[in-house]
Amino acid sequence: MAKRNISCFLLVLVSLLAVALAEATTEPPAVYIFGDSTLDVGTNNYIPECLAKADFYFNGIDFPYSEPTGRFSNGLNTADEIVRLLGLRRSPPPFLQLVNDPSTFRKNILKGANFASGGSGILNSTGQYQYIKVISMGDQIQQFSTVRSNITNMTASDAATDAILSKAFFLISVGSNDIFEYLLNITRPPMTIPEFNATLVSTYEYHLKTLYELGARKLGILTVPAIGCTPIARARANGNCSEPAQRFAQAFYTEAVALLEKVSSEVPDLRYSLANTYLMTTGMMENMFAFGLRDITSACCGNGTYACNQTASFCSNRDEYLFWDQFHPTQRVSELAALTLFGGSESFVAPMNFSQLLGVNI
Repeated sequence: MAKRNISCFLLVLVSLLAVALAEATTEPPAVYIFGDSTLDVGTNNYIPECLAKADFYFNGIDFPYSEPTGRFSNGLNTADEIVRLLGLRRSPPPFLQLVNDPSTFRKNILKGANFASGGSGILNSTGQYQYIKVISMGDQIQQFSTVRSNITNMTASDAATDAILSKAFFLISVGSNDIFEYLLNITRPPMTIPEFNATLVSTYEYHLKTLYELGARKLGILTVPAIGCTPIARARANGNCSEPAQRFAQAFYTEAVALLEKVSSEVPDLRYSLANTYLMTTGMMENMFAFGLRDITSACCGNGTYACNQTASFCSNRDEYLFWDQFHPTQRVSELAALTLFGGSESFVAPMNFSQLLGVNI
């Protein structure tokens, strides 16, 4: 079934690529971005004590001027590729960058902001032990509440603010770090598997409902990819995919489906697209040559036990690699993922894809 779905999608991939950089026919929506390193475009650069950073080579080697921007990628990341398909020339900047420039803060927040912080998770504790300081999903939402307050100060009306935010796109990718830390026995306090799953789901539900209360009406949600097949997971499993991590990732998607159905039934004006990121990743792995990939197991920069940095070796054929570093996809794979999010069938994105959710023709 997965191979048939992949084959069908590949039939439209060429046409999607041809228009990927075309400008949208309507004004692009404001985009507010939450989550972890999948979508982080430099948030952690503004946290001095944070250890989860990518503002050094060889990160960014394919970014304009080969600039390491804080993205965990050789170039653009998934957030960048998604907003390009919306017609935006560049990603909304990190919220922490915007607050450093009060003179333009209010003007810029109407276009969007990126709150995503590498190493963070759904649980407030995730990343705080490994990386000293990251911005949890809960704290990211608190930052967005500041944005909402500033918009209301400009409109002088909660109703007017609601009208503005109802047209915005809220993009979320989170959960992988929570699972990694649980499997590594870093999660605090320690929990059984049922306790962990229940806590993760209930906390995620609280976050989604809080975003709704703050004005979010259109959600694009990426679930957990095949994290058991990342180079770092393979290094801990003798070169094989980690089955426990894979099972957690699959279970997370199943729980997310039920959660979004529950939340949307309680707030009927909420619309969402939920991506089966696990299936997207395994589909690329199972059909690697069709996607132009030649290596789906190794890190292009560094390896499973050695992080990507200035002293690491890195590959020259980066478009042929699934993974840029120990955890993250290459720019090319982020582009393919974005195209799937906008053009994929319900097997990959349900109950509608991003194009249908946002009324974007690509």
